[in-house]
Amino acid sequence: MATGKVRPGRSKGPVVAVTGAATGAGRLLAARLAAREDVRKVIAIDDQRGDVPNVTWRVTDIRDPLLSNRLSDVDVIVNLDLRRSPELDPRERRTHNVRGAQTVVTAAAAARVRRVVLVTSAMVYGANPDNPIPLDEDAPLRAEANTSIAGDYLEIEDVAAEARLTHPGLEVTVVRPAALVGPGVDTVVTRHFEAPRLLSVKDSTPGWQFCHIEDLASALEIIVAERLTGPLGVGCDGWLGPDEVTEITGKRSFELPAALTFGMAQRLHRLGMTPAPATDLHYVAYPWVVDCARLRAAGWKPAYDNATALRALMEEAAGRHAVVGRRVGGKEATMATAAGATVAAIGAAAAIRRARKRRR
Repeated sequence: MATGKVRPGRSKGPVVAVTGAATGAGRLLAARLAAREDVRKVIAIDDQRGDVPNVTWRVTDIRDPLLSNRLSDVDVIVNLDLRRSPELDPRERRTHNVRGAQTVVTAAAAARVRRVVLVTSAMVYGANPDNPIPLDEDAPLRAEANTSIAGDYLEIEDVAAEARLTHPGLEVTVVRPAALVGPGVDTVVTRHFEAPRLLSVKDSTPGWQFCHIEDLASALEIIVAERLTGPLGVGCDGWLGPDEVTEITGKRSFELPAALTFGMAQRLHRLGMTPAPATDLHYVAYPWVVDCARLRAAGWKPAYDNATALRALMEEAAGRHAVVGRRVGGKEATMATAAGATVAAIGAAAAIRRARKRRR
């Protein structure tokens, strides 16, 4: 059984801690770092023990005020312990995400960790019809500070900005991946592709860019090894247009005016029939493609292109059905979108009501 002890020849490398190391991108990153000869030791932090070998497991909640006691020998910590599912209660999700980031930063400063890497999302740039494609990594953050997951990311960005002022000896790097895909990823974007037909907003042209969790892990490996400074965008090269998305997914779209789309979505959300606020629909209607110039200059190349990443998303979504962000049975989902744009919205609400009654 792996002990996580320092192996010969690694005495000069950094000790790197990875939170959220039991699953997803955290698991992939911990495994990558453990295989590097220039990393002295990997500390895997999660509220459950995972299966990554050759690391030291420290099972704890990242919101624990005593987290600093687990970081006494750490040089760099990468925070990947984030909750993203639309089904989560927004207050519980934000408490985990934002308080977790705050505790990681505070504990790192107390333990004299030299560097913290905080992962947020390219969602912080906002999805807007007038966004340039691609967005510069230093572009202003235009996401709305509300109860959405984008609001969580904005607060984490605030944590990073404040840390640079209150802990001048602590280096803080922010990493902003594009729409994540891969095993276990459940977001407002992945659920968009679980619908029988894809929503489009009249007079808008989304640009679809994805980031597979394997590419996020490889990017973070380089960020740690090369000490890259941020903000750093992470994603596939280029983007996909609507026609390419239709060809890959095999799903037709239905078009609605923007006012009707977002107004209807907000009403359904207020009634508790959709899990995410209307502003989340901006991220499936408008472009938010980010340039990955800093990583590209460091020699990083994604293993996935956007088409391959979208195919991986569709494989993960197979057998699941979502209507306006909420998962329902396949029959209800088909009925909700079969009768055209306006009827689809009404049918979606009815389908969700029926699905809820059956679960009671």
